[in-house]
Amino acid sequence: MEFKNQIKSFEKPEYFVNRELSWLKFDERVLSEAMDKNLPLFERLKFLSITASNLDEFFMVRVASLKDQVHAGYTKTDIAGLTSKEQLKEISVQTHALVDQQYQTLNKSLLPALQKAGMQLIMDHESLTPKQQAFVDRYFEDNVYPVLTPMAMDSSRPFPLIRNKTLNIGALISKKNKKGKEVLEFATVQVPSVLPRVIILPEEKGKEKKTTVILLEQIIERNIGKLFLSNDVVCAYPYRIMRNADLTIDEDEAEDLLVEIQKQLKKRQWGEVIRLEVEDSIDSRLLKVLQEEFDIKEEDIFRIPGPLDLTYLMKVYGTAGYEEYKETSYTPPAPVPAFQNDRNIFEVIREKDVFLHHPYMSFDPVVDFIRQSAKDPDVLAIKQTLYRVSGHSPIIAALAQAAENGKQVSVLVELKARFDEENNIVWAQKLEKAGCHVIYGLVGLKTHSKITLVVRREETGIRRYVHLATGNYNDSTAKLYTDCGIFTCDERIGEDATAVFNMLSGYSEPKHWNKLIVAPIWMKDRFLKLIRREAENAKKGVPAFIDAKMNSLCDPVIMSALYYASSCGVKIRLLVRGICCLKTGIPEVSENIQVRSIVGNFLEHGRIFHFHNGGNDEIYMGSADWMPRNLDRRVEIVFPVEDPDIKEELIHILDLEFKDNVKAHLLQSDGCYIKQDKRGKTLVNSQLEFCKEATRAAKEHQEKKTSGRVFIPAEPVEAPESMQANIADTENKD
Repeated sequence: MEFKNQIKSFEKPEYFVNRELSWLKFDERVLSEAMDKNLPLFERLKFLSITASNLDEFFMVRVASLKDQVHAGYTKTDIAGLTSKEQLKEISVQTHALVDQQYQTLNKSLLPALQKAGMQLIMDHESLTPKQQAFVDRYFEDNVYPVLTPMAMDSSRPFPLIRNKTLNIGALISKKNKKGKEVLEFATVQVPSVLPRVIILPEEKGKEKKTTVILLEQIIERNIGKLFLSNDVVCAYPYRIMRNADLTIDEDEAEDLLVEIQKQLKKRQWGEVIRLEVEDSIDSRLLKVLQEEFDIKEEDIFRIPGPLDLTYLMKVYGTAGYEEYKETSYTPPAPVPAFQNDRNIFEVIREKDVFLHHPYMSFDPVVDFIRQSAKDPDVLAIKQTLYRVSGHSPIIAALAQAAENGKQVSVLVELKARFDEENNIVWAQKLEKAGCHVIYGLVGLKTHSKITLVVRREETGIRRYVHLATGNYNDSTAKLYTDCGIFTCDERIGEDATAVFNMLSGYSEPKHWNKLIVAPIWMKDRFLKLIRREAENAKKGVPAFIDAKMNSLCDPVIMSALYYASSCGVKIRLLVRGICCLKTGIPEVSENIQVRSIVGNFLEHGRIFHFHNGGNDEIYMGSADWMPRNLDRRVEIVFPVEDPDIKEELIHILDLEFKDNVKAHLLQSDGCYIKQDKRGKTLVNSQLEFCKEATRAAKEHQEKKTSGRVFIPAEPVEAPESMQANIADTENKD
């Protein structure tokens, strides 16, 4: 009770940043990568595309939730002291500024650079050459026209349903009424998503070799008159809406959760319009129609000086012939040294816990673990949690095969994984048909933990093999997200794993846990005890520090405990990729806390927690961030790392990321993030170094033909003098 009272004094609004505004700072960091002229040109295009995709989801979920609160008359303030209305007002200001910066980056920096690289993006169909016009018109007639469905609005035809996130072209059509007077009527056509949005025009003979690209909406705009024959098209402009996509599900009242979610998914297309994007030159009469029909306020309209929906840049990124303007891809990932042999996977795990670091190490052992278990006659049962899986998941196929082979297969498929609900429903039904026992999770809680349990009959008796991880069982994102995991057959962890699945499938709540820390009941208190211990050590004069890596940090109790520990002298280093509601540099409160965010080619997704513990280091990994939803409203697992070699490697991972001065952004006391001045310094790009280390360790292991772990840190990359000059020249230009 005394500790809770001590940390309570740090729960002041002025000590915290609003969660949504902190997220916008994250998207600004992604945008800063698009603005960085030291990056290859096409990588900058990719980052700009990502900022747009991020912003879409932010509006559909976070802004939508705030609007729901306003409609419901909810007036309670958040941890930073802001009401929902105040948050929406500030979000509007900052998102408009962010969008302005996106298009300044595109129009003033990226498009001119693309032109120099030999690629021209046609922004206006009127600038096409005669030969290009002929090609575009023929393309429309042959490929586009048959697919389009123009929809008019008049007394007999109400305003049509405009689907969420679709790109559309609105038009005003001049018609004459019964009295012979000219009237303007609204019509719209959806830009079909079944056709490629990015079209490469054929090269023209006799001209300098270059790639010319036009967007599908430009082709439709040019030919829109063909959709309204015998009528005059007064104007036509693209527009796009964002709807409230936050599902509202009363799980207590739902008789069948799967059926209820299927119903709610259909309602997403009818959600409230919360954002309208239009071309900045749009005719005011057309805009008035859209504004009235969508019932949208002025502050929710975004006038765009360029093509709507910048996610199309990812298609441009994929254009062949521009490899020199891209980073060299890290493929394939390095093999996991422990599995570079012909031994049975179970033999390897029995010998020693095995550490996996994705995407630097291959994800194949995780897939092989399920495949071998499905075929092994001695395996009796497989139990696994699935949150997000790939479109053609080999893990799903292996689980189905295991059930057909007579194994007891239990799979928890989390139906409430946002924007993966439909995908997960399909997988759940396929697994059930294959004979798997499928669980849909616990009422009121999402199951976000990443755990697999394999029960095997051996000469010495029943043995349990467990895989625990920080990331999803998704072979596709395992190539893009940085995550960690372990294989173990530790008896106590095996017992805990069994208890987890019994808790998920029935009503069994264990009285105690041997090793695993499980949310929502036990995890927050455990983290608070670990933080408190560091604070007590610091007060005694014992060296104390905390290093923690996560996706987001916004739990007020945890942050208050960190403030308290900092005030006691604990040195705290935090790696927080996204949301961080904690402030640094507050006198006598957070002076001992530093926060950095790494935004690189891979998405930082791992969670690692290191507590010094007076020299007896305790290290944990797991699925949970320090957020209220993870600690209080989800089934999460954090697990201790006790193998000395794996602990050493995790300490190395954290240390290298804290040395990163290429991709790391440092949080300042004013809430801004900046990159370090690199002039004259050794460049450390942690993601690049991990690629080198994994490749080197696998190669060394193969050469020595040993089964032990080989860990050879790569030397940091020295910055060439020319690159140092470039950094100095371009630091503040964009």
